[in-house]
Amino acid sequence: MKQLFVAASFILICLPAFGGDLAAGKALSSQCSVCHGKNGIAKDPESPNLAGLSALYIEKTLVDYQKGMREDRRMSIIAKTLSMEDIKNLAAWYAAFEITVKEPSM
Repeated sequence: MKQLFVAASFILICLPAFGGDLAAGKALSSQCSVCHGKNGIAKDPESPNLAGLSALYIEKTLVDYQKGMREDRRMSIIAKTLSMEDIKNLAAWYAAFEITVKEPSM
């Protein structure tokens, strides 16, 4: 039974997004693009890339900014304006990007 729970938990964590609307997330992402880039690849060296991140991670991070558990001079203000639906939609949009990784040659 424990193995089934672990497997189900892993599947839920690995899902790119659940409950979010991609079209709404894309529309909302225009306000994020100044710092995080048009497609979630930041040009600002102080801003993280969002493309391909887990939806759960993005949701938790934004909620943490809203609650003051995490602070940033810009994100703390921006996150407070987002509804939970907005957060889920943004998380779905950025999690939907597929990122590939190339191992560096040595």
